[in-house]
Amino acid sequence: MLFALTGLAVQLGAAAIARQRAEAGADLSALAGAAKVLQGTEVACDAVVKVAEANRVDVQSCTVTGTDVLVMVVTRAGVGPFSGSATARARAGPVQEVS
Repeated sequence: MLFALTGLAVQLGAAAIARQRAEAGADLSALAGAAKVLQGTEVACDAVVKVAEANRVDVQSCTVTGTDVLVMVVTRAGVGPFSGSATARARAGPVQEVS
């Protein structure tokens, strides 16, 4: 019984860490893309991928709409038969429209 509870606690901790890593990776990636958005979609999404890799998350999508960068990332959570994934989304862009 004690082993089962310990295993459950470890899995819950791994899930929480993965969720936080995914959220941070999505936020930082979107900000990196927004910093490059005026140079074009390809440059912005290249920056997104570079920052995501540095944060150990995988980019599922990178979309540029006007001057907004929308990012979705995923990361692995846990190990063994109870492993899963954590997904996060983020948007970054200027507060006011660029004219």
